[in-house]
Amino acid sequence: MTDVKVLNENSVKPAIDRRFSVAPMLDWTDSHCRYFLRLLSKHSLLYTEMVTTGAIIFGKGDYLGFNHEEHPVALQLGGSDPSDMARCAALAQSRGYDEVNINVGCPSDRVKNGSFGACLMAQPEVVARCVKAMQKEVDIPVTVKCRIGIDDMDEDADFARFIDIVADGGCDTFIVHARKAWLQGLSPKENREVPPLNYPRVYALKQARPELSISINGGVKTIADTQAQLNNVDGVMMGREVYANPYLLASVDSEIFGDHATHPISRREAVIHMQQYIEKQTDPYFKPWHVARHMLGLFQGQAGGRIWRRYLSQNGTGKNPDPHLLMNALAAVEAAQQEIEEYNAKKESV
Repeated sequence: MTDVKVLNENSVKPAIDRRFSVAPMLDWTDSHCRYFLRLLSKHSLLYTEMVTTGAIIFGKGDYLGFNHEEHPVALQLGGSDPSDMARCAALAQSRGYDEVNINVGCPSDRVKNGSFGACLMAQPEVVARCVKAMQKEVDIPVTVKCRIGIDDMDEDADFARFIDIVADGGCDTFIVHARKAWLQGLSPKENREVPPLNYPRVYALKQARPELSISINGGVKTIADTQAQLNNVDGVMMGREVYANPYLLASVDSEIFGDHATHPISRREAVIHMQQYIEKQTDPYFKPWHVARHMLGLFQGQAGGRIWRRYLSQNGTGKNPDPHLLMNALAAVEAAQQEIEEYNAKKESV
């Protein structure tokens, strides 16, 4: 077991405010994505993609790397062996992460075959042992992201039992996807959409266990939805809607966190900043598309949004991608917007 319990000296570690967070999304919320999202919101808690203990312990790559500008940032960990989980939690703390989160919600076959993810809903004692082992090695929060049940589990009694056992193991923070996961018969994508949402069950958990921090996940798509949810729970986790329409984060700091002093970054400023970020990359295998793919939705609902997406998709990939991809795409968007403004001005003058 590692004996590391020292935080990275270069890390700036603001207090975690759980009112709003961005969900861990496999293949999506990588370090480039999180750097971009942090430009839009200074206070939202960001989560990594799920990383398995096996990848961290035995993998050849650096699965714990992140930009220090991402804080506050949490590592989501996949695993079920308490010793391995504790070892990886200690490594995460030594690298400067603000939190380690245990994945008890992913329904994919790969995760299930590895004995972690949503199948652990049926093994609360295992999750509790992991929590205890991890907390012995770290000072940062150890949290759990789960569902309200799997397959034929009862959404009331069995879910309450899961929470009670894991909470008794030392966990005081749960992020609950307010749907069951059906491990038999539904794909991971269907498991995000088909099982009905049961918000009242999560509200009931908060009422029954007010000492626990409870965040809700699933189906929340707007700032207004978030504000409504915060009347019943401590925090809201939003996932794919943020990815599809990332600029909604620009209003989170003021509308959710009450920070009216920080001026939100404009789309144009975000593009310029991310172009500079691209130009600083030194990895020989890096391509502008590794960043641009996370920005496809930046102009969602705006004039020129389709032009933006098309330019990035057509010029960001291939053997010779445009090195000035973002700025050239922005120029195309602004040219289209200018044409629309001129056309509207002519219509009004007639």
